[in-house]
Amino acid sequence: MTSTGTSTGNSTGIRLHAPAPGWSITADVVVVGSGVAGLTAALRCEAAGLSTVVVTKARLDDGSTRWAQGGIAAAIGEGDTPEQHLDDTLVAGAGLCDEEAVRILVTEGPGAVRRLISTGAHFDTDDEGGIELAREGGHHRRRIAHAGGDATGAEVSRTLVEAVQAVGEGEREALPAKDGAGRRAGVRIIENALVLDLLTAADGRTAGVTLHVMGEGQHDGVGAVHAPAVVLATGGMGQVFSATTNPSVSTGDGVALALRAGAEVSDLEFVQFHPTVLFLGADAEGQQPLVSEAVRGEGAHLVDADGVRFMTGQHEMAELAPRDIVAKAITRRMQEQGAEHMFLDARHFGADMWEHRFPTILAACRAHGIDPVREPIPIAPAAHYASGGVRTDSRGRTTVPGLYACGEVACTGVHGANRLASNSLLEGLVYAERIATDIAADRAQRADHTNQTDHAELTDQADHREQALSAHPAHPALPGPTPPRPEAAGRPDRPDQPDRPDRPARPDRPAHPLLPSEARFAIQRIMTDGAGVLRSEESLAKAADQLQRLDTEARDALDEDGKTAEPGVGTWEATNLLCVARVLVAAARLRAETRGCHWREDRPGRDDDGWRRHIVVRLNPDRTLAVRTTDTADFPPTRPYRPQEQ
Repeated sequence: MTSTGTSTGNSTGIRLHAPAPGWSITADVVVVGSGVAGLTAALRCEAAGLSTVVVTKARLDDGSTRWAQGGIAAAIGEGDTPEQHLDDTLVAGAGLCDEEAVRILVTEGPGAVRRLISTGAHFDTDDEGGIELAREGGHHRRRIAHAGGDATGAEVSRTLVEAVQAVGEGEREALPAKDGAGRRAGVRIIENALVLDLLTAADGRTAGVTLHVMGEGQHDGVGAVHAPAVVLATGGMGQVFSATTNPSVSTGDGVALALRAGAEVSDLEFVQFHPTVLFLGADAEGQQPLVSEAVRGEGAHLVDADGVRFMTGQHEMAELAPRDIVAKAITRRMQEQGAEHMFLDARHFGADMWEHRFPTILAACRAHGIDPVREPIPIAPAAHYASGGVRTDSRGRTTVPGLYACGEVACTGVHGANRLASNSLLEGLVYAERIATDIAADRAQRADHTNQTDHAELTDQADHREQALSAHPAHPALPGPTPPRPEAAGRPDRPDQPDRPDRPARPDRPAHPLLPSEARFAIQRIMTDGAGVLRSEESLAKAADQLQRLDTEARDALDEDGKTAEPGVGTWEATNLLCVARVLVAAARLRAETRGCHWREDRPGRDDDGWRRHIVVRLNPDRTLAVRTTDTADFPPTRPYRPQEQ
């Protein structure tokens, strides 16, 4: 076990530099994020009778989900089985998948997809009316359901957004009553809001979040949502690199928040670089257009400038090998030929297939002056998906009580060292449903415990009154205590919940200085150069030093003269990016092997004896990193951290 630094408890006490909340609202659960995972969790929580608030960084439909082109993988085709899906996932994960987590995914996945369809999702169908299934890299069967050809994410997002809006706060009174639960709780939506930090009760349990609503009030204005359960569904952290398929909002906010709250993160070194991203030039930065794996699934070829198919003979599945293998092969060929990119050749599809099967990709290519009907598409790998994230158990629980995570921000153990294509939307569906079930059960259990305690107190006090009346029969009956309100059970305004709305939580002075907004670009360059597709001890050590320099400069400015960058969206995002970048580099530097999408040039071999295990990282109160490894490829149970366990 490797360890650096110490800790004194569950929470670090570190918060972003920001004003105290000036307003607050209460709920049973707050969901942070509006992609497939966040909206599914919100819908299931609301259906369970929980008052739910959804906080999203942009508009409700602006998350990463709507950019997903490929589809949703599930064993719903004739002859396919969850066991076959499990086998393909384990192979892609390069020995680091938690098998129990994968089994949950593939077993519960088909039902989750059918529930999505019943919610209103329309997938492409074949001539007989059945769901048309495609094949992608790493899959030995056609099991990818898609919509609009290459617009699956947009259809999933549309379906869930409309469903959430249908039970929104404005329509709550018009909704029918649910059996045994009174009126449905409804969903309140807060858009264009950046969540800052987790609020915690005195016992370390989650008590809500602080947030900033952009464009309203002061540019650094802060509010709070008080809730005993928080679901992180904030998506990825692709913006830590210069070129990525992720939207601009993907700045690792959820992972950074969880780290500051004392939660564990795992497998952050495993960043999947999508092999085929439209090459827009060596200096291109920000979100880049994706050329879906489904294009290769339909028979497109990877070729070099001479038209040579270089994947043939590299892997038994050629262009349909797992993404890490394809990305490495492309990068290696680029190095050999001194080229900036390779090509994806699908001219043999013809205009009709391009227009009907891949209209989104066709439009994106033509917008950049490339016509894939007549010429090969220039492509290169770019940061795409974080296989690691906030460590959870099979019910989405993190190591902070009351804090849950699902979707790309989470590390359930499903993806291991490399995510299998189109498993991400499925994971968002399955684990969001499990989280909602757990939150509802936990609320019911705590309410039952509260009611039992109150009943015992009432009985005890009644016994005392009866004894007093027996001893003094002429004494009038004493008034009994007021029974607790049933609807108050588990709410933040209970006496056992310190985050009462009439006493909003006020974060202490932070130990976390803010970086200037422009530091974002410096971090991206550092990470692209030192921790991109190709890594080595030399490149990672250089990246670590450069990141530490940014951190030290910000800390020195705060310690010496009390100055830090002015609070605001840009400085909060840059600070979050630095936080996740430091953890990613530390983990990548420690993992002295090549596995999955972690490629060490100086350690080209896979070392199962030494490294078939996970790297788990926590943030200490002094902002150093506590690093340990698990004993096996399976995750241990999540539970609050204790210093003696280090």
